[in-house]
Amino acid sequence: MKRTLYQNLLAWKSDQRRKPLLLQGARQVGKTWLINEFGKNEYKNYVYLNFEQVPGLKSIFTQELSPEKIIENIGLFLGKKVVAEDTLICFDEIQVCPEALTSLKYFQEQTPAYHIIAAGSLLGVSLGKTSSFPVGKVNFLTLYPLSFSEYLEAIGEQLLAEKLLFLEPLPEILHEKLINHLKMYFFLGGMPEVVADYIQHKDINAARNIQHDILQAYQRDFSKYSDPSQAIKVTEIWNSVAFQLAKENKKFMYNDVKANARSTAYQQSIEWLRNAGLIHIVNQIRAAKLPISGYADHSKFKVYLLDTGLLGALLNLSSDIILQPNDLFSEYNGAFVENYACLELLKTIAQDLFYWSSQSEAEVDFVFQWNNEIYPLEVKSGASRNTKSLRSYADKFEPKLLLRASPRNFIQSDDFVNIPLYGLMGIKSLLKA
Repeated sequence: MKRTLYQNLLAWKSDQRRKPLLLQGARQVGKTWLINEFGKNEYKNYVYLNFEQVPGLKSIFTQELSPEKIIENIGLFLGKKVVAEDTLICFDEIQVCPEALTSLKYFQEQTPAYHIIAAGSLLGVSLGKTSSFPVGKVNFLTLYPLSFSEYLEAIGEQLLAEKLLFLEPLPEILHEKLINHLKMYFFLGGMPEVVADYIQHKDINAARNIQHDILQAYQRDFSKYSDPSQAIKVTEIWNSVAFQLAKENKKFMYNDVKANARSTAYQQSIEWLRNAGLIHIVNQIRAAKLPISGYADHSKFKVYLLDTGLLGALLNLSSDIILQPNDLFSEYNGAFVENYACLELLKTIAQDLFYWSSQSEAEVDFVFQWNNEIYPLEVKSGASRNTKSLRSYADKFEPKLLLRASPRNFIQSDDFVNIPLYGLMGIKSLLKA
């Protein structure tokens, strides 16, 4: 299954300033598979070490963190000499061994010839705990569930995926074909195991069962990697997110988690979920000015899930909705389209996202900074042509373009652009124009 991040790994390999790489991402998004493919395809030698599968590996890092000594002991464990030349070393589930994480500093300083990738399902959570994190000594990449573009390639629609890199109106027959693919993607989501199983068996119910299995694995992590009191709060937050998205006003409300809940009691739990890669936070901004992060109001925010398929599983959305012409877009007040748009923007623009609201009279779903410009993006689940909120935003901040994502075909008229939902992957081509 082709992953776009593979090209980033190639760039990392050839970079003369390369440092040990931390590959972040939620559980089961395909990190181990991607590293294995990269190691086997691009290197003569590949060394894979999993600290969760082989707990005894931790003892290699407990006595001293000399890279040469560590490499020597790894070689003795494997029964073969580990050399730096044309070799990739993977430390998987590295959060289980904090000393291995610390050792990356010394690999970067003393033996930069070694190519090392570290990964872990709860790596983001662990990074917030360790006091010996190798600051400035590592590179970072994040792997998300499959984007819509990656999904199209997985199901054999590579030509369509390539076509969407550049935005332009499409013939109606292609537009409808892409809308149908998008509806299926909304239900399946981008978890690799789900997509692979559906491609092989074409069983929508089996795909939903796999999604529930993934959700149960996440629930087990809540207890395994957090203390009992926090695990309860993390679970309460997690169980409320999908239903908060289903509201007309998607601003996160602590009272919807638990009656009389206070932010101070749950902030740490929200941060745990964010660090685990399971949710994404979109803060409100007070003004659309540079730098945009300086105008964020962190007390007002929305929470989105890492995957639309898992969102549907949490909401127990039945599979027959795929047969309905428009229901999947409009169901639950457009929760799916807004969550999907958030994920596509994060994967494509790779920046923090924000939203803007004006005293409940107008709201723009997403605001983002790109090349020293700030752009508003409104997301619509239907064919409505209402641009009241965008125009209200424009009156205050005079953006270069007003963007809307909807099920309609591509339209550009003066400063207004309608991007078809399936075309968000091509937004960079529009902003470069």
